[in-house]
Amino acid sequence: MSSTFRAIPSVEAVLGELRGNGSWPHALAVDAARTAITRAREAVAAGSDAPDLATISAEAETILTELARPSLRRLVNASGVILQTNLGRAPLSERAMAAMGEAARDYTNLEFDLDEGARGSRHEHVRDLLRRTTGAEDGLAVNNNAAALLMVLQVFARGREVIVSRGEAVEIGGRFRIPDVLRESGARLVEVGTTNRTYVEDYANAITGETAAILRVHRSNFQVTGFTARPELGELAALAREHDVLLLDDLGSGCLVETADYGVEHEPTVRESLAGGADLTLFSGDKLLGGPQCGLITGRGELVAAMRRHPLARALRVDKLAIAALNATLMAYVAGTEREEIPVWRMLALKREQLEPRARAWAEAAGDGGRVVESQTMIGGGAAPGTGQPTWCAALRAERGAEWLAGALREADPPIVARVEAGELLLDPRTVAESDDEHVATAIGVLLAGGASGASQS
Repeated sequence: MSSTFRAIPSVEAVLGELRGNGSWPHALAVDAARTAITRAREAVAAGSDAPDLATISAEAETILTELARPSLRRLVNASGVILQTNLGRAPLSERAMAAMGEAARDYTNLEFDLDEGARGSRHEHVRDLLRRTTGAEDGLAVNNNAAALLMVLQVFARGREVIVSRGEAVEIGGRFRIPDVLRESGARLVEVGTTNRTYVEDYANAITGETAAILRVHRSNFQVTGFTARPELGELAALAREHDVLLLDDLGSGCLVETADYGVEHEPTVRESLAGGADLTLFSGDKLLGGPQCGLITGRGELVAAMRRHPLARALRVDKLAIAALNATLMAYVAGTEREEIPVWRMLALKREQLEPRARAWAEAAGDGGRVVESQTMIGGGAAPGTGQPTWCAALRAERGAEWLAGALREADPPIVARVEAGELLLDPRTVAESDDEHVATAIGVLLAGGASGASQS
């Protein structure tokens, strides 16, 4: 056994081979050589012969390629969830990407007043477009909607009470819980009503001299149906005005257009929220808005101005790239071209009949293992949780199983992400750019060539 181990090449020998095959950063090359040798030792310990220098060097080259590859990679989203949080939520428009590229490449007037030749404020860059697109008196961008909620509560409710319906004290993705946010902000949560029924009287009876605000929260990823009751926003606004407390409306995903025009159940819009009496309306930039990650706070001018002056505004501010992408995204709404420009709305606008030929081409690439099925595209991002958009999907089967097939497609370059339902792998063309169709078909054909077996794939 010891002689077999001694036959394993040294780190220096492997490094010599790597230097001969290309220019790799020394630290990475050393890590790759050591990893390859460790794997060789493990194989010998399991009873295998010692691999030669060429074999271990080739293994090290493979490891180096993986080490040098960026961990954040482009992939093909065939999952059928448009705003897939794990996959980066909303893809940006061409206009937004161009704006980011220009802002990244050159110096900008991020905090420089060109008219006065003096220091300016980065917050000014988003104010006008937020006013135009939402009807708000003023607007502010921070780094995400959780930060927006935390900031609003800390600025206006620290040490005081905030009333929330029990049916809205929710947890959304990443264990983000409304009660936890209130606790961290220094506000005190007062829950009213029940999970399924809360009335205006419940809020009224809970208001005291310590009440700072009423908070209404979008339920995001779940629905309460059946025996339910929830006050209209206008009712809460009247109550808030009567008692001189703030009405805060956290829309979560947030929306600037009518989703019913796209065949999806109505999502409350930012304009509706503000017109309905909310003092401040909060929403995300990277969900239904279709822009970069940020949290947007819109509403009464004096309230937004107070937040802009608060120390948290600096701690939670967005950078120049987010500002550039956000402005470009909002300009599409101002121009009325969001359906054509913004990928989220372009995907939702696709007709089901446009998707069937694409799904069929993928199914045919799988041979006997593929068929076309009707399904639903989900919006995701907490929007319209109870409904989806009708679509056609390629449904694939393999002898090794759908999970094996899903894993194999994730090894493609770029990776392809699909979903598993009832023992089949479903790929939804609505969430895939047409330019990626051939890549998807080729990957399917390689894995399932000759039918549905997949048995010979390693």
